[in-house]
Amino acid sequence: MMIDQAQTHYDRIVKAIEYIQENFKQQPALEDIAAAVHLSPFYFQRLFSEWAGVSPKKFVQYLSLEYAKSLLKNRNSSLMEAAYETGLSGASRLHDLFVNIECMTPGEFKNGGKALRIDYCFADSPFGKVMIASTSKGVCRIAFEEDEVLAFSNLNKSFPNASYTQRVNQSHQAALFIFQKDWSRLDEIKLHLNGTPFQLKVWECLLKIPMGDLTTYGHIAKTIGNPKASRAVGTAISRNPVAFLIPCHRVIQSSGQIGGYMWGATRKSAMISWEAARTGA
Repeated sequence: MMIDQAQTHYDRIVKAIEYIQENFKQQPALEDIAAAVHLSPFYFQRLFSEWAGVSPKKFVQYLSLEYAKSLLKNRNSSLMEAAYETGLSGASRLHDLFVNIECMTPGEFKNGGKALRIDYCFADSPFGKVMIASTSKGVCRIAFEEDEVLAFSNLNKSFPNASYTQRVNQSHQAALFIFQKDWSRLDEIKLHLNGTPFQLKVWECLLKIPMGDLTTYGHIAKTIGNPKASRAVGTAISRNPVAFLIPCHRVIQSSGQIGGYMWGATRKSAMISWEAARTGA
């Protein structure tokens, strides 16, 4: 009986997603989507959020944003044209969508971060060479990479037209304190993160995991109010742009297995052991 009910729920979610994909340019309301799968708006909202990890409204916004990005990038549409073709009422709606989800304006996306200045540097860490990059708003990337050319290339992909300067600044110095015994200055570090609201919520949750402690993907999902979104949580963690400082290495599988890690499972194991030795965990 439970399996049949789960299959029914799954079928309705698939149908709802197909409906949204076909109609997102009309910016369908919750009531419209719920009606398409023959559910009440309240029940559908809860069911969809549990299965997809985001609300129906957010899902519509993500599709709208991706479509608008394709128009700005591939067709060189104006902001107004992109807004109207996406089904938004005007350029201001498009602006709000970009700022809330991408942490940048549509103009900044269109010009590839042309007005953005990024400082970056390389340093040695207990876990190999690390690259730290920051904007005027804060640290935007920490990555473990021995190949400096490859590390910079990956950074440059996000903002191909940004202005880059290789130098050490105060943000970088503060971030490097994370590899010392005294972590009292970590509150001084500001972050400039680019992610969806769901990703930002997951990353914020990661920041609350004490050094030396471990948690699971399922626990993170429960903590952010989406207990069935373990897979979505794993995807958000895999896209964490700030290694170690946002401690995705402290999340393991419920079986006790270390699990995957963007910068290598061996490095993840070393980080866990290194922190345990320094905290007495």
